[in-house]
Amino acid sequence: MINALVVLLGFQLAGEVVARLFAIPIPGPVIGAGALAAVLIVRGGAGSEVRTVAQTVLRNLSLMFVPAAVGVIEYREVFAVYGLPVVITLVVSTVLALASTALVFRLVARS
Repeated sequence: MINALVVLLGFQLAGEVVARLFAIPIPGPVIGAGALAAVLIVRGGAGSEVRTVAQTVLRNLSLMFVPAAVGVIEYREVFAVYGLPVVITLVVSTVLALASTALVFRLVARS
């Protein structure tokens, strides 16, 4: 389990280093997740240890939303001013992410 956590957090750290080193306007964890996905595609999938840890993290993913909710409450004045644009952006980006995921799935499923 420790090895799998090191792999997952290592890719996140590598993504963060790349984002900061090259001043890329993409969050480091996103870059790390992309690199991890590329490695897993080349390898043909995740090992059982990484798969188990990833499933455990995904089962508890709702805990990751607690800090966001606390942030909204902490900055309620700012959210009152910019809340509508933020909500619209979140809805549109979620719909686009779902649509692109479905499109990629359909393309991959044909192969």
